[in-house]
Amino acid sequence: MYSHMMVGSNDIERSRKFYDATFKAIGGREGIQDEKGRLMYLYNNGAFLVTKPIDGQPATAGNGCTIGLSMTPEQADAWHAAGVANGGTAIEDPPGERPGSGMYLAYLRDPDGNKLCALHRIQQ
Repeated sequence: MYSHMMVGSNDIERSRKFYDATFKAIGGREGIQDEKGRLMYLYNNGAFLVTKPIDGQPATAGNGCTIGLSMTPEQADAWHAAGVANGGTAIEDPPGERPGSGMYLAYLRDPDGNKLCALHRIQQ
């Protein structure tokens, strides 16, 4: 359904450090920077982009917004650890299976406050 996801950043180099580390932790590659200064991460047929807002205003995190990324529990743990080590903030419960939910989840906020979730649906 989705072609891409994009988040705003007030500091592209700070975001590059965070997102390069988190994508590499799950087997992806470092971001590609285009001529407009946007970072692009291509992984599992999806595109995730990071940009300074084109209206010139400061980037802000969407209140109530979460970007979910599908991965294995092992990838989620590595992704979470890489994010925390590279300027992200651990939020909600620690990475793990949520009893009764059938899901393994890990949550981070990136350096600009965007909420990210690693999710694995557990086979019942």
